[in-house]
Amino acid sequence: MKRICPLLLAALLLAGAAACGAKEPETAAYAPQESERLVIYTSHKEEVYWPVVQEFERRTGIWVDVVAGGTNELLERIREEGDSPGADVMFGGGVESLESCRDCFAPYVCAEAEEIQERFRSPDGLWTPFSALPVALVYNTKLVPEGGVTGWADLLSPRLRGRIAFADPAVSGSSFTALVTMLQAVEGDEQEILRRFAENLAGRQLEGSGDVVGSVAGGTDLVGVTLEETALKHIAAGDNIALVYPADGSSCVPDGSALIRGAAHEENAKRFLDFTVSREVQSLLAGEFCRRSVRGDVEPEASMIPLEEIPMADYDVAGASGRRDAVLMSWAFYLGEEGEP
Repeated sequence: MKRICPLLLAALLLAGAAACGAKEPETAAYAPQESERLVIYTSHKEEVYWPVVQEFERRTGIWVDVVAGGTNELLERIREEGDSPGADVMFGGGVESLESCRDCFAPYVCAEAEEIQERFRSPDGLWTPFSALPVALVYNTKLVPEGGVTGWADLLSPRLRGRIAFADPAVSGSSFTALVTMLQAVEGDEQEILRRFAENLAGRQLEGSGDVVGSVAGGTDLVGVTLEETALKHIAAGDNIALVYPADGSSCVPDGSALIRGAAHEENAKRFLDFTVSREVQSLLAGEFCRRSVRGDVEPEASMIPLEEIPMADYDVAGASGRRDAVLMSWAFYLGEEGEP
């Protein structure tokens, strides 16, 4: 568990003083009261969650503990903890992944919910959207000619066999979203598409979504499946990759946050959910994180094409959530990891 409270700095300074001969203070005097605490599980990268949590602490004085991990790893942990949750908020993960754990969360309609674009709202307040994340493909510009990869159908071509960067959808929520998007976009039998794609990976998938772009930029793979945000960051950093919105259809499923049922610090959790969709935080998304805001009053960066110009598959969040286990079971089978689906 990683504690990132500003009060920690004071504690460290006091510890240093004690080491130099000063009287050691009573530790209990500096521990936060339960009413001043919040525990967050997050699948966000540190570069995303750190500024949000740090500013929340600064504004509220609430002491935040953060546990980071993969989306599905953390959701499984929440399931296992049951009626004795170890955290108050799940911060991150595609909302269809949150939907798949409905019994673990308590509905909450955040403040300023009316400012959230309707297409990104939870129908029943089960989750609070955080950012809008189109799925995209990337390719190595030194190894693949312009126009050499245009959509999902290319990932089924034998010419790319063993050279596709794709993260394990049982671990990565964004990878699961991408897999379901492919199934919606490519015409044909779903099981056949899963089988052909799995075979084209040649038995290899990456442990996390954060490894995809590096594998493509480094030339290990020719093409990868990622999110727009990740691709734009690496392009801005000068990596030799190009971004493609699949011509046969992308998706733009928001990631989100949810109040864990039975949370020990429920009121603080609600304050944090409100904070994540505040105009200040949502403007930070657009200006610093290469992400699209879910609010209607925050414009995307000029470098981002309008969502209306991106071809979209018919992605059903509730449907994807409902068949998550079945899709992952079939996927594991075609990769040779489990018995027959």
